[in-house]
Amino acid sequence: MEAFKNEEESLLRRAVNWVTDIIVVIALGCFTVYAFGVQVTVSGNSMSPLLNADDVVLVNQLSYDLGKPDRFDVVVFRREDGKANIKRIIGLPGETVQIRGGQVYINGEVLPDERELGTVSLAGLAENPITLGEDEYFLLGDNQNSSEDSRFSNVGNVKEDQILGKVWFRIFPAINMGSIR
Repeated sequence: MEAFKNEEESLLRRAVNWVTDIIVVIALGCFTVYAFGVQVTVSGNSMSPLLNADDVVLVNQLSYDLGKPDRFDVVVFRREDGKANIKRIIGLPGETVQIRGGQVYINGEVLPDERELGTVSLAGLAENPITLGEDEYFLLGDNQNSSEDSRFSNVGNVKEDQILGKVWFRIFPAINMGSIR
């Protein structure tokens, strides 16, 4: 009888442990989806060759709750017309951005081309110096010849509260799956 009672307690203990494990996994899953799991489908080729039309990426919404966007981050932002777009941060709050002779200048200095952004053929609004406000960013598409970005009045400078998160991982197409830098 004692052996049967110990076996029941052991079975109950295992069941409680199993239920606890399931609750912890579900909680971690919910946190992960909230923080890292928002999916966005790329429309157009403004971020080519990094991202192409119909690529599906994951957006980390938590990264900017804990820190600030940085230069060269690839972000999803909501335009004034409600559309979501993906672009690269070039200019940071308080900086002055200008495009002359195909090159981007930040505070009068040529932006180091570490990301191989290439020549910007159309300066748009940035033909004249643009000084960003304390919560504004200047964004460009990697494919500047086919990108509606901060150079144009329908996008303009992007406010921090318009930035939804940082693009961090491509999940489709599977052949190109991997982190985004």
